Amino acid sequence: MTAGGNSILTSYGTSIFEVMSRLAQEVGAINLGQGFPDGNGPPDVVAVAADYLKNGLNQYPSMMGIPELRQAVATHNKRFYGLDVDWRTEVMVASGGTECLASALFGLIEPGDEVVLIEPLYDSYLPIVRRAGGVPKLVRIAPPRWELPRDELTAAFSDRTKLILFNSPMNPCAKVFTPDELGFIADLLKKHDALAVCDEVYEHIKFDGRAHLPLMTFPGMRDRVARIGSAGKTFSLTGWKVGYITAAPRLLTPIAKAHQFITFTTPPNLQKAVAYGLGKEDAYFDGLAAEMQRKRDRLAAGLRSVGLDVLPCHGTYFITTDFRPLGFNGDDVEFCRHLTTEARVAAVPVSAFYEGGGVKHFARFAFCKDDAVLDEAIGRLQKHFAGRARNAPHPSTGSR
Repeated sequence: MTAGGNSILTSYGTSIFEVMSRLAQEVGAINLGQGFPDGNGPPDVVAVAADYLKNGLNQYPSMMGIPELRQAVATHNKRFYGLDVDWRTEVMVASGGTECLASALFGLIEPGDEVVLIEPLYDSYLPIVRRAGGVPKLVRIAPPRWELPRDELTAAFSDRTKLILFNSPMNPCAKVFTPDELGFIADLLKKHDALAVCDEVYEHIKFDGRAHLPLMTFPGMRDRVARIGSAGKTFSLTGWKVGYITAAPRLLTPIAKAHQFITFTTPPNLQKAVAYGLGKEDAYFDGLAAEMQRKRDRLAAGLRSVGLDVLPCHGTYFITTDFRPLGFNGDDVEFCRHLTTEARVAAVPVSAFYEGGGVKHFARFAFCKDDAVLDEAIGRLQKHFAGRARNAPHPSTGSR
């Protein structure tokens, strides 16, 4: 009998988020590694889900999603980005942003197609691309400035390029792509007649007055882009796993064909609640960004007080730090294990998001936690590293 398991998927280890979360549980560490918020989401959104569970229809909804949510996604696209979207032919609901990604990649990639990806990568991207038969073409942005390397990106495109997959606001490095960078990507797509799958799950979590601009809004991109959103991030309900994808019919049709053989559908009560949530007033969405920015600043100040160098953070749940000022003798995996087991604060090594290695002294912390949790984590780190920092953080690499 041959060995079991698909050779591509079995070549990957357990997700770094799961590894660090398990270790945190084993040793009683505060988990600032995995990006899930404390709390239970907006009470009014949760109440709609509970009411529908008792009083609504708990059988299979349409595989495309309940009409109320698809209509709400279309309205959301118009309200925030000026996009006119036909909910019947251009919106699909799936079981989380990751399933949206899987459906899009399985639906659009033919074996041998080249797929451009920008490192650091969310950990599901490469396994899905490779399992779909795609050939990854990796382009790297690097700390501390996270600048888009335009020559390298241009060189990654060819006549064999099917699509680019990228994330903005970007996990893990908290980069928000600028209009100029997005325009540059759009020009490459037009030149090579390529597509884009845009992971925009942190679209409402951006800081310091920055705007999130979907690539879909740029000239010539309306029919080339599949745009992914997530209720888990927008409503701090990561366990619900409700995602939605907007794309022109020529793209959404094959994406939906893949979706029907993956999860097929998503719990209708959760869909109903998300539809309600997307219609909330502007104050909710503005407040979400403001609250996360406040938490970012709280954690950033604490991490600096420990002696860590804090890199710019323009969106998402995450701060990246350079731990070299602490004088730690080891790489980022060793540093994060040391933090978890000795200081009892869990972080994630940034090298986990790079296929080719070479990034070895950066650790990522999540700030989407209660203030008391953040303060306790900082207190533990201060106690553990008291007097060990060789020098103060550089002023030029603050959280802003």
